[in-house]
Amino acid sequence: MSAVFLTTFGCHRGYIVHKCIGSISPAIFSLHQVVLQRKKSSLDHEEIKQFSKLSSSFWNESGELCALHSMNKLRVPFIRDIAGLSHRHQTGQTGDKEGVSTVKPLQNISILDVGCGAGILSEPLARLGANVVGVDATKENLTLAESHKSQDIDLFNSDQLQYMYGAIEDLDIQKHGNVDVLVASEVIEHVVNQQDFVKCCSDMVKPGGSLVFTTLNKTQLSYYLAVWAAERLVRIVPAGTHDWNKFISPNDLTFMLQAAGCQTRLIHGMFYNPFTNRWSWTKSTEINYLLHAVKSLDR
Repeated sequence: MSAVFLTTFGCHRGYIVHKCIGSISPAIFSLHQVVLQRKKSSLDHEEIKQFSKLSSSFWNESGELCALHSMNKLRVPFIRDIAGLSHRHQTGQTGDKEGVSTVKPLQNISILDVGCGAGILSEPLARLGANVVGVDATKENLTLAESHKSQDIDLFNSDQLQYMYGAIEDLDIQKHGNVDVLVASEVIEHVVNQQDFVKCCSDMVKPGGSLVFTTLNKTQLSYYLAVWAAERLVRIVPAGTHDWNKFISPNDLTFMLQAAGCQTRLIHGMFYNPFTNRWSWTKSTEINYLLHAVKSLDR
């Protein structure tokens, strides 16, 4: 949902392993219609208001959210690789890419994109063949997501990409759970009750499935660069986008995932250059990072 001024963590192929263990379209389903049991909400309504103001900017690739579009050059290949590898392992395929379509490498893989916004990440994952459900608590974002989806005739005429309105804790696990991959990209730093949020994320993933988070570390450097510089000095991110108190360290996120039955497998640092609008992998995790975890087989 958000982007930052700078980010850090890992090397592209040399993955670093963590050392510590309006009106809305009728096509958008309401999560509140499928609730089984209401859990403590992770929604921060002030954050929702903030992102409602940004909804018209989501698909402007040179606008306020250009860094999110640019981030796809890192996160989409990463998700493609870990999802494909995990799926081949679970289905008993021995070759590295045995039986994998080069056009649709994520075919038959289910992905839940939590806090999907207007679909910036959901759409490219669906085009790679994944069955994607995007969930967001901002109606304006989902209306825009459906509108943009309709411009792609293949996505519009299939059930490959669906959007749902609400919070993850509202999802019916029996109906929408057991996914191969859950992605929460630039989301956890905008929710309350982060431990409950992580547990809900884990509940939606099948045993052996993957969880991918991208977020900001809680350091002095992240405050000065991702908040003060990005929002107030350079103003490449809208003012009020980030609350440093909600930033979370890799260790804390790993601990939350472990409590939810997931094992952290690797962490990448990410670096954003606002002058070239490009992201790259880096060893430092002082600002932004990507974390990949796998749900235990016995959960």
